[in-house]
Amino acid sequence: MALHLTWMFSFGLLGNLVSCLVCLAPLPTFYQIRKNKTSEGFQSIPYVIALFSAMLWLFYAVFSEDAMLLITINTFAFFMETGYIAVYLFYATKKVKILTCKLLLLFNIFGFGLICSLALFLTQGQTRVQVLGWICMIFSLCVFVAPLFIVRKVIRTKSVEFMPFSLSFFLTLSAVMWFFYGYLKKDQFVAVPNILGFLFGIIQMVLYVIYRNPKKILVVEPILEELSHEHIVDIKKLGAAICSEINIATPQLNDSGKDVFEDHQIAKELTKQTQETKNSTNKI
Repeated sequence: MALHLTWMFSFGLLGNLVSCLVCLAPLPTFYQIRKNKTSEGFQSIPYVIALFSAMLWLFYAVFSEDAMLLITINTFAFFMETGYIAVYLFYATKKVKILTCKLLLLFNIFGFGLICSLALFLTQGQTRVQVLGWICMIFSLCVFVAPLFIVRKVIRTKSVEFMPFSLSFFLTLSAVMWFFYGYLKKDQFVAVPNILGFLFGIIQMVLYVIYRNPKKILVVEPILEELSHEHIVDIKKLGAAICSEINIATPQLNDSGKDVFEDHQIAKELTKQTQETKNSTNKI
């Protein structure tokens, strides 16, 4: 029994440490937002959803037995996500601020308030824990399914630009730790969602290995077509210039009535060159 509790505590502690690293992963993003003094190009919904998830698990852990490790990590996540959203709102445009506030009202105020009201007034004891556990589990499953959109984008673009390997790795590792914690604690609501999280994490890392070195496609610029037209014009001009500069000898009659050409051989060669120039111009 003591060994069982030790393993459970160890996995829970490791889960806390890895999850803390996952919570700290967006720091470079918000450093960039602060540096550029704008949140343009970034979305707030992942942080709103993460805050909502932390609030749900905190509420579940308060009524669950021996869930101190769940309380610690979700308290840390709650404050981190709140800080992220505050920075995001500070540098966001008016339109984005309104949208983010609507999301906060929908999920974190009305959504969480409704769940709390139903759980507190309609359930009690172990039934309340079960209801909250099912809500947390279903929501966590939906959150773990969300990366499927990123997976689809990676397969379609054959690029892992929007799927950092470090984040996928730590999310997978976190899922493994929390699965064993939930399994040893006999808490299905913690263990089951992390099975799906582990599978999706493995898929993401496999895709990263496959598409980490995308093939570069050389794009032929349309300037080649312009150059070909320029060459045609130049050759035509050249042909016209050559034709204008060639002086073909005119035939003269001698006393016997026969045609006599001055420099007959030169005239013949010039005529031949003119014909070849015209033929080459027509081909081009």
